[in-house]
Amino acid sequence: MPTDLLPALTTAYPVSDDAVAAYRTNGHVRLTQVATQDEAAAYRGPVAATVERLSTETRPLAERDSYGMAFLQVMNLWRHDEAVARFVMATRFADVAARLLGVPRVRLYHDQALFKEPGGGYTPWHQDAMYWPLDGSRCLTMWMPLVDITPAHGGLAFASGSHVDGPLSDIGISDASEEHFDGLVSERGLVVDEPVAMRAGDASFHSGWTVHKALGNSSSRMREVMTVIWFADGLSVLEPANPAQANDLASWLPGLAPGDVAASPANPVLTR
Repeated sequence: MPTDLLPALTTAYPVSDDAVAAYRTNGHVRLTQVATQDEAAAYRGPVAATVERLSTETRPLAERDSYGMAFLQVMNLWRHDEAVARFVMATRFADVAARLLGVPRVRLYHDQALFKEPGGGYTPWHQDAMYWPLDGSRCLTMWMPLVDITPAHGGLAFASGSHVDGPLSDIGISDASEEHFDGLVSERGLVVDEPVAMRAGDASFHSGWTVHKALGNSSSRMREVMTVIWFADGLSVLEPANPAQANDLASWLPGLAPGDVAASPANPVLTR
């Protein structure tokens, strides 16, 4: 389908006050049909084709570590495909992000496709913002399946309320992060919001500091998920606290240094 015939994704999605309150209390919220099933289906092909073209993972599952088994991960697809860019730059999605954060505008941090292969392993507990040289409390991720999924395809679980204390570890996604956060969730008595069935175009939104994980894919079909990460317009770049943040600074905030306003050409304002 020609790019200009793909759904525009510019109409507003109504976000209720209850949904905003749930996001701010729990650090996450699930919303139904942020894209319609037809809209999600229209973008599934371009996203999948771009993942296939750009993915560098060639090892069999059995030869990978836990991180490698968790998903096929391709980032910033929007810089490589006009159709995917139309999805990532959608004002509908960005407006939802701004409403949940309570800010007038958000900027794009980056996108990433997370395709979990049949037989793919679990994604260990982690906090996204451990990787980001930004205020994680003012960043959030949209996680949208482009196909109907059940928990068995690798659904997402959240530790509700885990976002309130900011960084809880400097351990990257690994068996070690799973062990660390398993203990923390137990010690703090945090309620785990377990994975649910989601239709293509449903989406969850979670804060940069929300502890979350995904189940393995025990089904026979690829779990095709597209994510977009935004941050509140006006944030300053932070001094990297670890090598992962230094890498992210160079990759997703190109040309910027600690103390600069996070506003490189790679981070356009996306809200109306």
